[in-house]
Amino acid sequence: MVPVLTEEQKQIAATVRDFVRREVIPVAGQLERENRYPFELVERMKELGFFGCIIPQEYGGLGLPFSNYVLVVEEIARGWMSLTGVLNTHLVMGYIINTFGTREQKERLLPPIARGEKRGGLAITEPNAGSDVQAIQTTATPNGTGYTLRGSKVFLTNARYGNTFAVVAKTDPRAQPPYRGISCFIVEKGPPGFIVARDMEKLGYRSVDTCEVFLEDLPVPRENLVGGQEGKGFAQVMAGLEVGRINVAARAVGVAQAAFEAAIRYVQQRTAFGQPISQHQAVQLKLAEMATKVQAAHLLTLAAAAKKDQGERCDVEAGMAKLFASETCLEVAVDAMRLHGGYGYIKDYPVERYYRDAPLMVLGEGTNEIQKLIIARGLLQRYPV
Repeated sequence: MVPVLTEEQKQIAATVRDFVRREVIPVAGQLERENRYPFELVERMKELGFFGCIIPQEYGGLGLPFSNYVLVVEEIARGWMSLTGVLNTHLVMGYIINTFGTREQKERLLPPIARGEKRGGLAITEPNAGSDVQAIQTTATPNGTGYTLRGSKVFLTNARYGNTFAVVAKTDPRAQPPYRGISCFIVEKGPPGFIVARDMEKLGYRSVDTCEVFLEDLPVPRENLVGGQEGKGFAQVMAGLEVGRINVAARAVGVAQAAFEAAIRYVQQRTAFGQPISQHQAVQLKLAEMATKVQAAHLLTLAAAAKKDQGERCDVEAGMAKLFASETCLEVAVDAMRLHGGYGYIKDYPVERYYRDAPLMVLGEGTNEIQKLIIARGLLQRYPV
């Protein structure tokens, strides 16, 4: 059951909505068209504490439960989805450290992560390993004082302007099954060997640095092995991806809500055959379908976040939320464009941006085809014969 929003949650949403209305929306269109990194907005998010949303207060974070965090993400995405990307993998990294890191790692890394001084993300995907994490080829070889990383990563958000990353590598390439040989390291820029090779041009999700990175004999100290144990990285990352999928679901809800709101405003202003097109039954039926699906996606996302707050495994719930919310987002974005007619195809209106941004949520944090497999396998475990 998903409770009605508390007064605290309403206040959080209203505060973020006000920030987005005053500071994000006025500049988002221009920054997006120029594909220019939002340095000023990132600094404001540091000041507002967004980079420490889910990091405990004892380490300088806001300590928000996930059910509050999704409201933050939804509101930012309603204004400009790209800006949520600066937060997502950064906070997945923070979650992994807080959940699996040693006491020393938490005390050393989490306070600057919460302040946004150490800022970065999660390096998993490789040219030949996407949804199949066990197929990664990046290796971490002991070198006496720590490890030497060799390999490459793609689709690494915050790679150019960030400085700290949770990198997945194989400490035992011969392990069977392969996940037993995967470890997770906190890699900080500084030593030679972390090479940002290129920025990857994208259909949407612009202004956020998404890069290909080469790790060429990159030294990593032993104290940056998450949890201090080899072979635990796969489980650590899978838990972190639950957070990432809840985030992507919340992003999708935000973009879908923005597309719906743009459409319902437009159809009440545009006239055809002597009346606003909102009075035509075909338009009203479409609006009803859009609004119902957006609300359902919002509730599914809150339900997944609530289960994560309880400390339970929520791969099924996070997968359901990500699957339904992202498909809804894509559908609503297309419908909003269609309701705008030819103007929906023109860059003067934000619906064309929603249309370009929506596919990211279908593909990101594991494609929806993978989500269906995760959901089905989880359900079969829950309903044994």
